[in-house]
Amino acid sequence: MSKALEGIRVVDLTHVLAGPTCTMFLADLGAEVIHIEPFHGDDSREYGPFAGEPDKNRSGYFISLNRNKKSMALNLKSEKGKKILRELIEVSDVIVENFRPTTMKKLGFGWDDIKKINPRIIYASICGFGHDALPEYAGRPAYDMVAQAYSGIMSITGPEGGPPCRVGSSLGDIIAGHQAAIGIIAALYKREKTGIGQYHDGAMVDGLFAVLENAVARYTISGEIPGPLGGAHPSITPFQGFQTADSWIIAAIGTDLLWAKFCKVIGREDIIDDPKYKTNPLRTKNRKDLSAIISAETVKKTTREWETIFENAGLPYSPINNIKDICEDPHIAHRKMLVEIDQPGIGKMKIANSPIRLSETPGEVYAPAPLLGQHSEDVLKEILGYSREEIDRLKEEDVVTGLTV
Repeated sequence: MSKALEGIRVVDLTHVLAGPTCTMFLADLGAEVIHIEPFHGDDSREYGPFAGEPDKNRSGYFISLNRNKKSMALNLKSEKGKKILRELIEVSDVIVENFRPTTMKKLGFGWDDIKKINPRIIYASICGFGHDALPEYAGRPAYDMVAQAYSGIMSITGPEGGPPCRVGSSLGDIIAGHQAAIGIIAALYKREKTGIGQYHDGAMVDGLFAVLENAVARYTISGEIPGPLGGAHPSITPFQGFQTADSWIIAAIGTDLLWAKFCKVIGREDIIDDPKYKTNPLRTKNRKDLSAIISAETVKKTTREWETIFENAGLPYSPINNIKDICEDPHIAHRKMLVEIDQPGIGKMKIANSPIRLSETPGEVYAPAPLLGQHSEDVLKEILGYSREEIDRLKEEDVVTGLTV
């Protein structure tokens, strides 16, 4: 069966995380993604963990983000390298980059340049503050930590009363990559009607600000400046983690009906109608006192015991899994979210699968991550029609490098 984005060609000028996340999802859905790398490779090829000795083709970080893609090592500082890129743009549908805002313009591949080469192209940029930014922000470098700090998400993350904390995953990069993929697919759909491409100006700070949930509304409506609450929810109580006899468990009690059931199973029916806890607003107002009462009960049993009790009562709950727990979890196995690939030079290894579950054309991992420059010759010969002699000359002149495996 054909894949959802089969026939769509993507020129991938991204590196590290935000851009590669975007193009990974496009590749998972069947797009032909050609990752253009410098001769030293995507910077993330230098990041661990490594499968064996540190090597540009053994980075688990790179492999996890670049499955299903092709790699072309191209020297964009050379005029011939730029010519090859222009030729690729002419026959492609999408181009994605996540450099600083001035980089592509200096190379001669800004949006105004590229839409002249191919008016149908969808061009997606991702950077910290966006290309349309205040002058003092336009060229500012922005790693995920910068975006998390600036967006406000760190100010509401961490233990109550504690210092601001970075979210454990690089959420600024990842959210921006997801949103760029959505924008690209929407632009491709619109192009079917108009025949005209579009430009997506993605910003990591925008992406995180957009997912602050009710924190923004709490400030704009009441003037309250939210702070970190640890595992608690700012407006639903009890909706947090509680320590058990051997670890931790989450109880997500979102209604008064669930509250009554919860009180019964923990042996505290006496507080169901307590004036301090009878309704959710009251429970939230008196969260600290209530959490102490509940914690005194949950520590009496193990997490597994509470799981059984909460399951039988129909209450929303979850153990707080560590990474070993979730990687070995039977439900994750049932959902096929951990898949095995045969990675060149490494052999069998496991990575996360695509979460996109369309009934007919799901996202999937169907190819390993490419070796550096693995598809340079294939792209030149099969897509651009270069001869063997021309390819050899380009290699000799250090315009391209890599080998076909």
